[in-house]
Amino acid sequence: MKATDGDSFETNRSLVQELTFHRLDEELKIRELEFTEIQMKNLGILSSDGIYTNMGLLVSDQCKHSIKFAIFQGTEKLVFRDRKEFTGSLFTQLTDAYRTIDFYNGTMASFHDLLRTDERDYPEDAVREALLNAIVHRDYSFSGSTFINLYSDRLEILSLGSLVSGLSLEAAMLGVSQSRNEKLAALFCRIKLIEAYGTGISKIISCYKKFPVQPEFENVEGAFRVVLPNIHARVLINDNKKYLPIIKLFERQKEITRSDVEETLGSGTTHAINILKEMLDKDLICKVGNGKLTKYVAKF
Repeated sequence: MKATDGDSFETNRSLVQELTFHRLDEELKIRELEFTEIQMKNLGILSSDGIYTNMGLLVSDQCKHSIKFAIFQGTEKLVFRDRKEFTGSLFTQLTDAYRTIDFYNGTMASFHDLLRTDERDYPEDAVREALLNAIVHRDYSFSGSTFINLYSDRLEILSLGSLVSGLSLEAAMLGVSQSRNEKLAALFCRIKLIEAYGTGISKIISCYKKFPVQPEFENVEGAFRVVLPNIHARVLINDNKKYLPIIKLFERQKEITRSDVEETLGSGTTHAINILKEMLDKDLICKVGNGKLTKYVAKF
């Protein structure tokens, strides 16, 4: 019924009518765009009879949807390193989520002769496009949150709602686009956050063109997932094979001690101290506390 009744979630009346638009107003002012009642109707925020729509609710400061962000130790959902929830206008959520990902997006430096090149774990353009796609194209008729999960080897973004009916994943990867939220997409396009040409997935793929690892896209009933691989994860494993037992140890617990390393490696105190010092020097771990209370926390 929902797929065939012709009604759009965006155009339906919002159950909340006490709405403010401070953040949207800021975004429009930056781009020197007007935000009058006429503009609100043109954007679909107000209906023709002056009632706030669900489109208005999404871009208002009272938006009921959220983004949940979690950082896990290692490659599995075993140990949380941190978790956050972003609320407010979709523009606020977009900014907060991107800044948080950027904070945890590590940098690896390489040298060619005397020239230094810095390279992020996750290409910034790929992160941006994946995040925008999740916000603009998700199904907001579901009340659940968008999930962002960061592991040591990948970044996953899971949004509610599969591709619109009739559009296959293969077609989307070719650049075919059919937005579920046409008014929301039009607003994001107007303020130049996205393009109206369905280039998001193509841009993500292009960002990984020169790397051995590639992004993954999964479209199932009710959900769409984008997986961005950490381009340096394989380098970390290949270059530091002797540290793998300790890396695996961090996947099971958030903090470790020297005695944990001794037990894991089956070695004496001196060898454990040397291994930990090497990992500290390579900026793989950091030291917390002193003396008998000393513990080590992973940075990868």
